Amino acid sequence: MRPKKIILCVNDNEQELSIMSFMLNTNGYRVVPATNGQEAIELFSGMQVDLVLADYTMPQMNGNQLVNRLKQIASHVPMILLGDMQAMGGQMHMADALIAKKQCTTQELLERIKIMSARKRGPRKGTMRQAPVTELAAAS
Repeated sequence: MRPKKIILCVNDNEQELSIMSFMLNTNGYRVVPATNGQEAIELFSGMQVDLVLADYTMPQMNGNQLVNRLKQIASHVPMILLGDMQAMGGQMHMADALIAKKQCTTQELLERIKIMSARKRGPRKGTMRQAPVTELAAAS
């Protein structure tokens, strides 16, 4: 049996956090909940996480600030920000994906999480990486 992917789920609204945790747990993920940015940073620093799912609008430290701090610790971990697109717009984001809460179905969110948490670094075992044609032309 493959180990479960670990998702750090951050939301200051405990009801939303509970619903998100339940949804992810029932779909085969191990969820580590955090109710604020500082708690999330402490948890993230002390364990291996496969993906971070954070709400954008939180007091003290918004989701974008949290992602910036977490990317400084481990830039390779995929991170998703959930929120209102108008509130998130107009600034640079370090998150790997921005998802509008109200316009995204549960299935769409689960599919995005599945894709992003399955990212592998480098080629798969047993396969040879082929250089793109432009690299081959430049090498000769």
